Formats: sequence, C-alpha cells, structure tokens
Amino acid sequence: MNVAIDLADLVAIALFIYGLHELNSPATARRGNRFAMVGMAIALIGIVVRTGGIGWQAVAVGVALGAAIGIVAALKVKMTAMPQMVALYNGAGGGAAALISTVEHYVAHGGALTDVIAVSLVLSAIIGAVSFSGSIVAFLKLQEVMTGRPITYPGQQVVNALVLLAILGLAVWFIVTLGVLPSWGYVALLLGALLLGVLFVLPIGGADMPVVISLLNSFTGVAVAITGFEIGSNLLIICGALVGASGTILTVAMSRAMNRPLTNVLFGAFGATGGMEVASAGGPQQVRSTSADDVAVMLAYAAKVIFVPGYGMAVAQAQHSVKALADQLEKRGVKVLYAIHPVAGRMPGHMNVLLAEANVPYNQLLDMDDANPEFPTADVALVIGANDVTNPAARNVASSPIYGMPILDVDKASNVVVLKRSMRSGFAGIENPLYEMPNCSMLFGDAKASIDELTAAVKAL
Repeated sequence: MNVAIDLADLVAIALFIYGLHELNSPATARRGNRFAMVGMAIALIGIVVRTGGIGWQAVAVGVALGAAIGIVAALKVKMTAMPQMVALYNGAGGGAAALISTVEHYVAHGGALTDVIAVSLVLSAIIGAVSFSGSIVAFLKLQEVMTGRPITYPGQQVVNALVLLAILGLAVWFIVTLGVLPSWGYVALLLGALLLGVLFVLPIGGADMPVVISLLNSFTGVAVAITGFEIGSNLLIICGALVGASGTILTVAMSRAMNRPLTNVLFGAFGATGGMEVASAGGPQQVRSTSADDVAVMLAYAAKVIFVPGYGMAVAQAQHSVKALADQLEKRGVKVLYAIHPVAGRMPGHMNVLLAEANVPYNQLLDMDDANPEFPTADVALVIGANDVTNPAARNVASSPIYGMPILDVDKASNVVVLKRSMRSGFAGIENPLYEMPNCSMLFGDAKASIDELTAAVKAL
C-alpha cells in the first residue's frame, strides 16, 4: 500500500510540474490548470488513504469541507475580486504551515527534537505566520477596507528591526534547546511573526500589490516545503519548493518590469507622499474631452487599434464589452491588438485572465516588449483605466516616484483615447501628463457603458 501511495504522490508531483510548465503561455494555461487539478485530486486521495485507521474520517471531512469552500468561492467571487482571493489563498497556505508547526511542537514537546526538525519547525512557523498576516493586510488593502496608500510612521524601520531581532532571538533559543522552552516563548515567537507580517505589508502601496502578492506566495511555498521536513512528506517538500521558486522568479521579473529593486518595493513606501509633483505646470490638468460618436468614427476608420486594459476595465467588468467592440472593428477590417503591462491590475496576469474569460484570441495579447513597437503605427490606442502603466512621467520626469519604470508607449500612437470615470489619479496616486498631450482625449464615464456606446456607434456607421 505504501508503495502505491508513493507512486501516486510521484504522479501528482509530475502533474504539478507539467501544469506549471503549461502556464508559460496563455494558450496552454487552462490545460495546465486542469493537469494541476488532477494532480491535487490524486494527492488528496493519497493523503486520506495514508492516514488509514488513525483518523482518515477527519481528514476526509477536511478535504470535503475545503473543496466545498473552494468551489463556492470560485463560483461566487467576481473576477474583479480575484486578486483578493489569491491573497487569501496565500494566507491560508502560510497559516496552515504555521498551525502544523504549532501542533508538531506541542505534540512532540515532551520528547527530544532533532536539530533538523527543530530548525524546520521554527522556520515554517515564522515564515507561515508572516505570510498569513501579511496576506490578510494585502487583502484588506485590495478590498479597500483600509487605504491602499503606504502606512508609515516615525521610527518604523527601527520598530520592524526590533521585532525581527526579538523573533530571531526566540528562534535561536528554540533551536538551541531543541524546543525545550517555556510555552510563552513559542507563543511570543508566533505572535511576533504575525506582527512582523502586518508591519511588513503596511508601508507598501497599492500600486506594488502585484509584487507583494507574488512575494507572499513564494513565502507560503517555502513555509510549506519546510513543513514537509517536519512531517516527512516528500509531496509537501517538492510542491512547496515549486511554489516558492516560481513565486520568487515572478517577483524578481515583476520588479524588473517596474525597473525598481525589490528592496525599493518593500521598503520604499512608494506613493506615501501622494506623488503629485509630476504635472507639467501645477494646478488642475487641462484635458480634452470627447464623445462616444467621435471616438467611434476614429475607431471605425482606423487600420490598427490597440486596446490597453487596466484595473478600470476590471472594476467595470468590461472585458466582454471590449471583446464585442473588437469584433465589430474586425468586421470592418481593423487590426486589433491588446497591450498588457506586467503589473497592470492588482495581481500578476490579472488582465490576461479577464481577457481570456472573454475569449480574446491569445495571439492578440501582447506583452509590453512586443506591444511597444506597435504603438507608433497604431491609429488609436484605447486606454481602459490603465493609469500608472501608461504614464510618460516614468520616462522624462526625474522627480516622479515611477521615474525609470518601463511603461506602455501609448503616447506614440496617432491618437490616444482614455476611458476614465474622472480625473482622479490612479492607484499609485500620481497624476498622468499623458492626458494633457495634444493627441490624447478623454471619454469620461463607466468603462463598460462607454464601450457599449462605442460598439453601438460603430455598428451604426
């Protein structure tokens, strides 16, 4: 039986690896998810069988309960709230690792721990707790329960350093004594890690949430992998390592896409002062408003149109309307493309997920490097709520907080039309001088309603 379960774990691991590989391309991402789902089902069945007569019923109930919650969440949670759900899932994984470590500690407290187990236990507890509380704060920011702006206070770095030193001191005490320390010591260690997670995410602005979510995901993976050493599970070790490694790679890639060191993302308190110094001459921005009928004419007689989606499209749930407009333009012979910035939205791949839901052809989705050469030959760039990733201040205003960040070169298109509810700045709290450029006009209103108007107007031409 044990051999069969080990083989099942091996199959599950292989499916996870293959599924992760298939996520490299939007065209194969769904298939990759299906393979990973099958792998997870095999792994869960193996866990239930492995428990045998020592409580498999309770494990089965836990699996069923978790599956029910996951299914309901997948069906009920809107695509606009997907970043928040991802943050909660990250936190759940980290919290589970910390709970397992806590149970292992108190169950094995009367016996001697080995060096490896003691180190693994304390590390998974710390990292898991940091991931849990940090993910909860990220969720609250994304849900706008609390402000998305960085929360800072005098002496913040000193406080963080003191909390970290206290945690490290307790961790060394735990390892040296092989877990033989007063109960308050472990509780203090766990509470300190939870506090550190909160303090870690508070000073990070909403514009950096995609990077933070990715980093917390890697934290959870590392915590799960270390937990595997505690309970002797090769499945957890390998799967946790996969999550940790992929999350780390994605975090580094996104930091590079923003042209900012990861340390600056984590400790720079980006946007804390509002970042409003990028306007050209101070005072209210002078912009040119337009109408749906005028934009429809512009689109209908264009040779190439590039849609630039952002969080505004997600909030308005306008992805299906965008696809309907694109279909109308393609019927008139217009070439349609979509430009996706690596950090558009609130999580990695947010725009890709939304557009895939609307059945946008994968070959029309261009990443930033492929999209930017297309803008100079585009007749219209239609920007749907993508504020910060289209801000030319990143190229030419040294005082801007986003100076040096690669952006989508929408301003190089012949015409730029920006769909926004108002002139309120984006999530980063930074004004966008693009809106004052002579080739740019603003179409104010709800993104979905505006695009539906455009579609109707194009049909009528």
